[in-house]
Amino acid sequence: MQKETNNIEDIALIQQSLSGDKNALEQLIKKHQTWIFNVALHLTADAEQAADLMQDTLIKVITHLGKFEQQSKFRTWVYRIIKNLFLNSKRSSKYLQEVIPWEVFGDGLDKTPDETLTESFSIEKKLLVEEAKLSCMKGMLLCLVPEQRLIYVMGELFELSDAEASTILEITRVNFRTKLSRAKKQLYSFMHNKCGLINKNNPCRCARKTAGFIKKGYVDPQNLQFQKNTIAQISEVVETKVQSLENEVNEQYRVLYQSHPYLKPEDKLQSLKKLLSSEVVKKTFDLQ
Repeated sequence: MQKETNNIEDIALIQQSLSGDKNALEQLIKKHQTWIFNVALHLTADAEQAADLMQDTLIKVITHLGKFEQQSKFRTWVYRIIKNLFLNSKRSSKYLQEVIPWEVFGDGLDKTPDETLTESFSIEKKLLVEEAKLSCMKGMLLCLVPEQRLIYVMGELFELSDAEASTILEITRVNFRTKLSRAKKQLYSFMHNKCGLINKNNPCRCARKTAGFIKKGYVDPQNLQFQKNTIAQISEVVETKVQSLENEVNEQYRVLYQSHPYLKPEDKLQSLKKLLSSEVVKKTFDLQ
């Protein structure tokens, strides 16, 4: 019911926007920009790249809004835009970081020395350790090839149904489920063999690696990427709950990722207002 209500609201805002209501267009963008940012953040593992992908997505949404035919939910249509920008666009090279081989990532963890975090910082030690954990886990997603990463984010983190996700990716439902299963197997197998968050037999502990991550520049104590502007957890904003058919260990790793903070992007209101006042938007809408 909540999804249906949200989509009805979206349709109303779209119709008002296409009729020239600038306030409705601004409401539509503000309603979805945080969700777009958080999807982008898990695709890129970098706040600045995520902000760029969000901004480019919003530009596409605004300039192509008249092409939305209401054959699907609005967010399904937006997911297609994200997919095309992330996977297919000639400009996508600015989002697609080089895929990190699993063995290289694992070797990097092994070679990061275990140290006690003794240096005094202006923020609490537990926040630095949490930042190290989030940085490491998001870094693991970069070991998935871009299509796998997108499939994992859609299917496992934001829990799109196989019917919806396969439509976005233009593949069969069986193919989507197969690819999602492979992505989860690669990610969770790596974590089960390396990470100590669930498998306590593993030696890798976030608290022991934090000092090393700081020295390598993966964690900046003066600029925490993944904890600023936290407004919820991912699990709290997921619209659809898909019944899990995985084993208990896989479920634990999924929950671990879904417990990541759901972040509000840095204040983009000024850039949004600038965008809505730009020539490209004026040519698209007769805004009031």
